[in-house]
Amino acid sequence: MILVGNAVISDDIKEQFFVCDLGKCKGACCVEGDAGAPLTDDEIKILDKDYPAIAPFLTAEGRDAIAEKGTWVIDQENEKGTSTIGENGACAFATTDDKGILKCGIEDAYNNGKTAFKKPISCHLYPIRITKYDEYEALNYDRWEICDAACALGNTLGVPLYRFLKDALVRKFGEEWYAELLEEIGVEE
Repeated sequence: MILVGNAVISDDIKEQFFVCDLGKCKGACCVEGDAGAPLTDDEIKILDKDYPAIAPFLTAEGRDAIAEKGTWVIDQENEKGTSTIGENGACAFATTDDKGILKCGIEDAYNNGKTAFKKPISCHLYPIRITKYDEYEALNYDRWEICDAACALGNTLGVPLYRFLKDALVRKFGEEWYAELLEEIGVEE
């Protein structure tokens, strides 16, 4: 385990290799699983406020699910997350590009200057999942067979998980925190 600030980081994040291979997985993490993307209270406020600007970037099914359930729901584990299409289907914010790859409608709106919100941090950090405790946050690598191609590509390219997720980790914790993480791991930028 590595301790940086109030974050306890599993050794897997240092030791595992990972680079998303969207050509192979097609963005399956947007549709697989039993709930939508975990959301923070701040993200819920942003989604509620910016939804009118994001809606044009979503599918009709996604907009219908959000009209029925709202931009977020409480899932079966009593956690807040994005609405899904159907009971446990695709994230309501997921879209599909012309190559059949799932993308984030929130991120499309962000890339088009319609919102300052890139996407939920839980999505940006995936496959790292954060569990909050009273005094610290535990960062763990969420192993899942849908990411086998990403592990293989990361291994081939020699890209550790913490490097692949640098932008997301900096977004969540800041530049100084990331520099301290590298120091704790024993590597340079």
